[in-house]
Amino acid sequence: MSTSPVLLLVDDSGSRRVDPHEPHLSVTDWGVTRGDGIFESISVIAGRMPALDARFDRLEASARALDLPLPDRSIWTDALRKAIDAHEPVDRLAVTVVMTRGVEGADGSPTAWLLARPARDFTDIRRSGVSVVTLDRGYASDAAEGSPWLLLGAKHLSYATNAAALREASRRDADDVIFTSTDGLALEGPTSSLVVRRGDLIESPAVEAGILAGTTQATAFGFFESRGYRTRFSAIAAAELVECDAIWLVSSVRQAVAVHTLDSHPMPVDHTLTADLNRWLGDEARLE
Repeated sequence: MSTSPVLLLVDDSGSRRVDPHEPHLSVTDWGVTRGDGIFESISVIAGRMPALDARFDRLEASARALDLPLPDRSIWTDALRKAIDAHEPVDRLAVTVVMTRGVEGADGSPTAWLLARPARDFTDIRRSGVSVVTLDRGYASDAAEGSPWLLLGAKHLSYATNAAALREASRRDADDVIFTSTDGLALEGPTSSLVVRRGDLIESPAVEAGILAGTTQATAFGFFESRGYRTRFSAIAAAELVECDAIWLVSSVRQAVAVHTLDSHPMPVDHTLTADLNRWLGDEARLE
């Protein structure tokens, strides 16, 4: 068992484990020079293989958006099994799957790898929640439909804007961000999906607004439906967020965190419901 991160290089023939401390990526790779590539984040709890269909569906959608080859599900599943078996037992592994356009001027083959390492412990933040600011993303909610080259619904490597938004949140003494559209809709976080509660109704923005399809968000909907809540995708006005009975940001590794402050406005937090939601998300992540 490895105590270091486990790194596997992936190609059409399969995957092979390599030393994560040795160089493996060319400085002329399009992923390095242009951020031209796609990725997925996978949470592995207690060494159990998670359900992967939704992850692969989103990875394939991202590949199509960037005109990259579709990933071979069997090869990537085998690579994940190898990484889980090779890593020392930990409560949670954060696994990143990456595919770039490859090396500039080479044969056109993509560069691909899988990296598994212990996940950051988000226990405290799941309990305490986060303060959030809304930031204008700079696009209308229908921009993805009219301008698909903006890649608004793809999980690609160009994350400089998302990182800049989180730095801006820090400058405003906040922990995280909810992006808004120029036409006044709430969208998503830089690394998370938005879920809100209004009475017995649970809502999340639709992917037609140019946001990433949320795999953890879909699992969260299953939790709320099991509790008798109604769920739907809808246009959520950013100005109405302060009127919600609860707001969560959900993602695969951090899971669900409640928003306790929005643009300096205190928000109601249901700690029991949030804890139950996170237990559900943890149980679902154990399913094969």
